[in-house]
Amino acid sequence: MNQSVDDQEKYYWQMWTASRDSHAGDMLVQRYMPLVQYHVQRISAGLPKNVSRDDIKSLGLMGLLDALQKFDPTRDLKFDTYASFRIRGAIIDGLRKEDWMPRSAREKAKKVDAKIEELEQQSLRHVNAQEVAAALDMPVEEVYQITQEHLFANVLSMDDQSGDQDDSETTAFTLKDQNTVLPEEQLVKNELLQDLAGVISQLNEKEQTVLSLFYTEELTLTEIGEVMNLSTSRISQIHSKCLFKLRKLLASEYSRS
Repeated sequence: MNQSVDDQEKYYWQMWTASRDSHAGDMLVQRYMPLVQYHVQRISAGLPKNVSRDDIKSLGLMGLLDALQKFDPTRDLKFDTYASFRIRGAIIDGLRKEDWMPRSAREKAKKVDAKIEELEQQSLRHVNAQEVAAALDMPVEEVYQITQEHLFANVLSMDDQSGDQDDSETTAFTLKDQNTVLPEEQLVKNELLQDLAGVISQLNEKEQTVLSLFYTEELTLTEIGEVMNLSTSRISQIHSKCLFKLRKLLASEYSRS
């Protein structure tokens, strides 16, 4: 009788834990590579096309190997959860250290932000990406892409200020954990959530569905495309459009953290 998949995995874990058996380690890496692919696709959704997915995958694999070395099976923690922390953290750390966003892209982001501010001061209302693109004489898709990359760069910058936690059980991609939430901080957070809910309610049904599936259900863009019967590129466009509409609230949250 053939061993079940679960029995095989338990056997490999026993061999790996007992003697760091290389074959068992290879089998466990193979078993959890889909977890690496999952985080690569989610994080890549916020990166420019010039960033190699193979490079991101290599960073994620390093995180998986680190998780295998440091995981303690005796603790009440699933390996999938622990490995996700390490994989995601390794990718974010690697991107931050490599400074993946070139100076030219940062200059474009500043240019887009300045033009948005100028147009909104003139019209006394929120402007859309089409208006910004027309004013800057650039394709609207480029405006969406620049906005998305800039938001992601803000996340990396925010993380860079959170201090060294290399050997902790936390991922690098986290907000600072404060033990005590001051009343005024809770008030600001509640106001932000209300503002976000208000903006999200103004999105159309398709946009709200994409946001919900990506950030709440944590599906990849490809999986969302399968659920909604749309191409991955179309889901990516919708996602970018949503982030443009939410950019000010998201940017203000990053700057406070």
